[in-house]
Amino acid sequence: MNVYPSVMELVGNTPLVELRSLSPKPGVRIFAKLEGQNPTGSIKDRIVLRILREARKSGALEPGQRIVEASTGNTGVALALFGRMLGHPVDVCVPDSVYPEIEQLLQVYGARVHRVPRQAGIKTAREVALVVAREEGAYYLGQFDSPSNVRAHYETTGAEILADLDGAGPVDVLVAGMGPGGTISGVGRRLKEANPSCHVFGVEPRLGVHVQGLKSLDDGFIPPVLDESVLDGKIIVGNRHAFSHARRAMLEEGIFGGISSGAVLHAALRAASRIERGNIVAIFADGGWKYLGTDLWQSDDLDDAGIEAHEDPLDDILWW
Repeated sequence: MNVYPSVMELVGNTPLVELRSLSPKPGVRIFAKLEGQNPTGSIKDRIVLRILREARKSGALEPGQRIVEASTGNTGVALALFGRMLGHPVDVCVPDSVYPEIEQLLQVYGARVHRVPRQAGIKTAREVALVVAREEGAYYLGQFDSPSNVRAHYETTGAEILADLDGAGPVDVLVAGMGPGGTISGVGRRLKEANPSCHVFGVEPRLGVHVQGLKSLDDGFIPPVLDESVLDGKIIVGNRHAFSHARRAMLEEGIFGGISSGAVLHAALRAASRIERGNIVAIFADGGWKYLGTDLWQSDDLDDAGIEAHEDPLDDILWW
């Protein structure tokens, strides 16, 4: 029996689960990396804890200093918890379109929330965070800028995938959300080093869709941490497909993933349909419990059939 000194020691080492009922053909195996098993329920625990520990060790973050960050959800929640545990007050700048339960979580963990107009999006939220840092002497976490973001995924997430699949063959395809870019850059780089033939596909929403956790690079903001040379392609997913596949993962595999996990599953199945055999790893970035305020888990009408890109009525709402 293991006894841990704090929940911070539970970050990482998340399970990798094969999605046997969802594979479209016998030669293709699909595996989901369940990042919702982290303490605050998302993959962002990895980068937040890494950045905080490195900043405290270097002296860039002083004891008790306020921390500020721009986030559409999971990074802010992780920062609110771990910052508090380490003795730092936390400010999080969020677009108005952030899902309501995310803001509630931020407040439960004691963060001070700054809201910016939804049309401005994460780019402006980041600018507001930098102003707060400058005017209040706060430490800017900088998930979009920090090399620690990529290192965390290269050294932990990617390494864990390789260790878990040892003996099952190489990773032939990685599918992950674009987000700030750290996950797909760090994990993709690690997997390509192990197998240069590995194809890395980023998942992003259509331009103009307001999303949580994923973002379109076409909206004019390319995160500095994103290494586009790692990408072999991008798969565009709408809210309707993200919703339907999140529900499908729950009903067919018993995996209660978040909305971005549904988007990644949809993209992984598209990739699976184009190969005859191989191992596909899909990063499920968070859990579905943060989205219980929706009727997603009860609806029966979220079917993929006949949905055109311009006919998605859910795209005006921030879900992912």
